Amino acid sequence: MQSAVSTVAESIQFLSENFPEFLQLLQEHLLLVIISEITAIAIAVPLGVLAVRHERLKSPILSIGNVAQTVPPLAIIALMFPVLGLGFLPSFVALFIYALLPVLVNTITGLEDVEESTINAAKGMGMTPYERLTKIRFPLALPVIFAGIRTSMVINVGTAYLAFFIGGGGLGVWVISGINLFNMPQVLAGAVTGALLAITLDIGLAVIESRIGTASPDSSQVAA
Repeated sequence: MQSAVSTVAESIQFLSENFPEFLQLLQEHLLLVIISEITAIAIAVPLGVLAVRHERLKSPILSIGNVAQTVPPLAIIALMFPVLGLGFLPSFVALFIYALLPVLVNTITGLEDVEESTINAAKGMGMTPYERLTKIRFPLALPVIFAGIRTSMVINVGTAYLAFFIGGGGLGVWVISGINLFNMPQVLAGAVTGALLAITLDIGLAVIESRIGTASPDSSQVAA
């Protein structure tokens, strides 16, 4: 118990002594996570819509996403190295690939789970297919889509530690070099920061989701 308390105290001291470096590593980590996540959302959501609107495309799209997700993140990073070299770009591409599937699957699931009676009611109101998608299907699917985004974001916070291996920076610099040097205060400082970052981002997305959810239409109201 005393040893654990001592390690925590040493971690706090290490953090305070290296605060400028900490801010730089945190910024690099956050930048990697957010940019790769935004890109994944920008690609996965339209792909999900495409898969729902054109059933024959659903299986190929999901197959590509599943293949990307089954490859270990370290292997993806290793594959990026010979093609893109070192630094931010290969780290970003690797994180983007790994973030894609949760958003894609939840987009398809959310859009398909909208009740058929709601869609039929919208048709009866004279809505075009585009209007049914943008005003009915998509708003009702948002909670499920956001669940995928939250899952993807948390996964990316953890995966971004591996960017250290190809010069991508981030909190992995402290964690992995700390492990190599048997410097537990340094490891703890980097690991706890990542955990807090994941929790903070998840809470932030939950708040955004709840605010958007209050503005979304209710399926029973549309059906009525």
